[in-house]
Amino acid sequence: MPPINLLIKPASSNCNLKCSYCFYNSITNLKEVSNMGMMSEETLEVIVKKALEYADGFCTFAFQGGEPTLRGLDFFKKLIELQKKYNTKGVQINNALQTNGILIDEEWAKFFSQNKFLLGISLDGPKEIHDLNRVDMNNKGSFNKIINNIKILEKYKVDYNILFVINANSGRHAKKIYQFFKKQNFIYLQFIACLDAGFEQLGDEKFSLTPDRYYEFLVTFFDSWLMDIKNGRLVSVRYFDNILGIMLGNQPESCDMKGRCSLQFVVEGDGSVYPCDFYVGDEYIIGNFNDLSIEQMIDSDISNKFITESLDTNEQCLSCKWGALCRGGCKRHRQVVGDGDLGLNYYCNTYKRFFEYAADDLYKVAQLIRSGRLAIKEQYSN
Repeated sequence: MPPINLLIKPASSNCNLKCSYCFYNSITNLKEVSNMGMMSEETLEVIVKKALEYADGFCTFAFQGGEPTLRGLDFFKKLIELQKKYNTKGVQINNALQTNGILIDEEWAKFFSQNKFLLGISLDGPKEIHDLNRVDMNNKGSFNKIINNIKILEKYKVDYNILFVINANSGRHAKKIYQFFKKQNFIYLQFIACLDAGFEQLGDEKFSLTPDRYYEFLVTFFDSWLMDIKNGRLVSVRYFDNILGIMLGNQPESCDMKGRCSLQFVVEGDGSVYPCDFYVGDEYIIGNFNDLSIEQMIDSDISNKFITESLDTNEQCLSCKWGALCRGGCKRHRQVVGDGDLGLNYYCNTYKRFFEYAADDLYKVAQLIRSGRLAIKEQYSN
């Protein structure tokens, strides 16, 4: 059997923040049951047992939300206990957790450090940018709390990276955001384009990231990153790292750059499984870990349909000079047209313009890596 990666939501859509652009909150509100509740330890045991029986080589347990730490530290201590119990094949286990950081304290940090968790911390940039969207239930910003808790993680030498969302506002402040992360010595960075809740009409929300704004962000952020490369300061930016990997003949690790979808095994609080974190509507439910084997979930009609749909390549992509680097982008950003065929990526022109601007410099950086004169360590939590 191959390796397997799971994306588990132990607290379902429960969260202690109320971010204005939260895609998951928007999509779960459209479901028949919007919240699957806290995951039981019994369901956790089923998941761990089946995953480790199936996996060869390695198995990744990634936790996300909502906010996964709301499930409580004892739940994750139980996870470690179960992994030790069922890892009879000696599979390499990777544990990762994406968190808003609000509940992190010394006890959590000690646990993460002792058990070698890789954390992704959601932080959109400096206070005035972050607190514009990432607020609590009383509409108060979360920046100060998160910065303080990152210091606790650093005290216990917990590995972490920063995940930030590019939206209508932050897309105008790429240089400010980069310089802030640099000042904080955050050198492992991931960004994602803000997702609108709907599939058919994008760009209508106040936080919507337009193609032009995304291009503005990419080139400005790239220029800052490249300047640091030239000055000998190495920063890992997931998107740029993946482009460099493609240029060097490697397969990208980021699913949105592979040119086809794969099953992410997104597991909700009740054990129900979906193919992708962006496709968690009722129509995409594959089954439940409590009822089906992993093999049955892989071979299900919904799984096969989800993957097959992603293989639909637009004719313009086939002739595009940047097709090998772009690969059509994420299925979620390819507008559904006609009878369900996938069209061009919503950010198609953004990527074309960015590659025209940056490709030559990226190839030069790739050559430095190939020659051994430059090494960028990658560290991604999901």
